[in-house]
Amino acid sequence: MGNAAVIGWRNATLHAVVVMMGCGLPASGQTIGRRPAANEAPAADVTDFASLVRHGQWTEQWLDGKGQMETRHVEGEIWNEAIQAALARGGAVHLPGRTTPYYLDSPVILKSGQRLLADPTAEIRLKPNTNTCMVRNEHLAGFAAAPVPDGLRADEDIEITGGVWTSLGNGVKGANGNLHGLSARRDPVPGTHGVILLQNVCRVTVSHVTIRRSQAFAVHLGNVREFLVEDITLENHGRDGVHVNGPASDGLIRNVRGNSHDDPVSICAWDWQNCAPSFGPVHDLTIDHVQGAPLEQNATDAIRLLPGVKRFASGVTLDCPIHDVVLRDITDIREFKFYDQPNMELGRDRDSSAATGWLGHIQLQHLTFTRPGVIKVAANVDGLGISDVNFTFDPGPAFKLVEIGPMSATYRSKPADPASWVEIFSPDRDVKVSGLSLEKVRVQGLLVPGAGSRFVSVRDQHFNPDYPKTTPRGGIGRAILVP
Repeated sequence: MGNAAVIGWRNATLHAVVVMMGCGLPASGQTIGRRPAANEAPAADVTDFASLVRHGQWTEQWLDGKGQMETRHVEGEIWNEAIQAALARGGAVHLPGRTTPYYLDSPVILKSGQRLLADPTAEIRLKPNTNTCMVRNEHLAGFAAAPVPDGLRADEDIEITGGVWTSLGNGVKGANGNLHGLSARRDPVPGTHGVILLQNVCRVTVSHVTIRRSQAFAVHLGNVREFLVEDITLENHGRDGVHVNGPASDGLIRNVRGNSHDDPVSICAWDWQNCAPSFGPVHDLTIDHVQGAPLEQNATDAIRLLPGVKRFASGVTLDCPIHDVVLRDITDIREFKFYDQPNMELGRDRDSSAATGWLGHIQLQHLTFTRPGVIKVAANVDGLGISDVNFTFDPGPAFKLVEIGPMSATYRSKPADPASWVEIFSPDRDVKVSGLSLEKVRVQGLLVPGAGSRFVSVRDQHFNPDYPKTTPRGGIGRAILVP
């Protein structure tokens, strides 16, 4: 992979040397994200359009104090038309805080230059059985069958700030009919799956939002450039927090916290086809200050980088690498997932990467662990720098921070039927890593000499002769570490 697309970072500003999606270059020193227009009008108060509110009655499933589902009768206000009218008048809408929620029964649509600003306490709810995203840009463009073409025009300069957003999810069985964050109820763009959905966009900002109890990705971005996602709080969230699909570049994700039962941050150049509207290279990102949840909340607390090779139904293949990514100031992430994982929802025989993916120039800086965590590397990597690692506990002599090599694990949907068991990873593929460095590792404040040999394991796969009596199956993949 050459350096023609490399972007220089200086204090979270961009100096771009490539043009993608017809978005144009930022001015010198331009801060990443939405660019405010000159003489912007104040946002219209949505309550000034209350005459457009629709009233309705329905039922919702909620957890009671004992963790059991109870049915509640609801009389609610649906604000879609009022919000769209406010946006049409001046390009920006403000949702003030109030004691009752704003319900939506379809996505709010934002055009280029538009802003949706909500008070931090304003709760926006998705009506049961809507099964769509809650807000999205206007011109989504899906590319399930082919790569994103050059020069595609994107929606630009969109902002979503504030609010508590929820699709009323209580796990898969209690999702109130809102399992998928689709772009629309009819003919949705394949692979769209967000509470906040921005796809085919340039210069966008999502900030100071709380995503509560939802089964779609909190913020789903794809085919995106020059984006800022910051101050994201996840509350009992059921899927990924910030999920980015390729092609994507020039992004800053910072200050992500809370309780997610999937990856708080997931960067997927290649991805499962049922949750990816597009595929392609991802590069020049900074992921800054991600905080894992307290141990008792049983969150997933993982950061994923998923490269691969997309094979379309036509047979055409597309390299989907991830390169030039900085992850810094990360606390209590249990697992950094740099590996190959076929589709477990549609079936690995139907949807898997055509080859092991490639990562390049990945930097992890200032990692803090108050409990065990691991960096699992089962993808090809050229350049993996890890520095300034702090363990506030004694990890013990057998502990390894970095595990390099192909992975094997068994999913047993029917525990008594081994014929139904499925391999989760790709244990027969080789993994090659070059340019690994591990520096400045401290355990309870004391610098550990020789951290590269002390905290790194390199392991081939081997077939398990006792499978299926014991699992996993194993494989023949090799781990190759090049100095």
